[in-house]
Amino acid sequence: MTDSLLLFDTHVHLDHPAMREDLARHIAEANRCGVTRFLLPGVTDENWDGLLAATTVTRGALAAPGVHPQAAHRWNSACAQRLSSLLERPEVVAIGEIGLDGYPGLPPMEVQERAFRAQLRLAVAVQRPVIIHCRKALGRLFEILKEENAAEVGGILHAFAGSVELAQQAVKMNFALGFGGVLTYPNARRAPQVLCELPAEWLVLETDAPDMAPHPHRGETNRPAWLKLIACRAAELRGWSLKQTARITTANTCRILNLDYS
Repeated sequence: MTDSLLLFDTHVHLDHPAMREDLARHIAEANRCGVTRFLLPGVTDENWDGLLAATTVTRGALAAPGVHPQAAHRWNSACAQRLSSLLERPEVVAIGEIGLDGYPGLPPMEVQERAFRAQLRLAVAVQRPVIIHCRKALGRLFEILKEENAAEVGGILHAFAGSVELAQQAVKMNFALGFGGVLTYPNARRAPQVLCELPAEWLVLETDAPDMAPHPHRGETNRPAWLKLIACRAAELRGWSLKQTARITTANTCRILNLDYS
């Protein structure tokens, strides 16, 4: 493992078949690159068992089960009850990934909003942070976050693609912004600008593996080890050392998720 480098991947799908097939190798490789802690978000209740199994066999892994907007049609009272029960487990530290997605072919927005609001209300009731997914719906997302008092629990806006102004709104509601592979793309403009203007205490790092591989691996199956490439780019943009970047972003993640930083 890289000497004293302790990186936290705040969004990695270790339960995905592309990861699960050779999980031990992926984790060993990540550890050698200084990536020692992992947050695994859910997508649908159908994968929660696999999600929890991946945390069981992966040192430093924690879970954030939830119902993604693409699976919002599956949200019902039984799903809500099961999620509430899972939140009693010590390895479950957040609800995610939840939110809104305006891409075509997904459940209607009213169905997405119903599932999103219900999960936000559960998070506030049990005082757990949330991991947010949002595409093409940031304005509406922020309205709902405010209406549901999400600032009480905060969380992480995964793969944030908004403006500096929206980033500032997120921070006011106790949400950190997750920066991943897009930050490293040679043609990236918005993500580097937001990262440079964001208060340091609201910056966290993610891979979204097996998706969204960073440069120079764009288009390949992403790996948690490549979080180090994202951290290097963040360090370059902020004028920090790699060790500073790891320390700051890991401490931020631990604060947001109510974990001990060590």
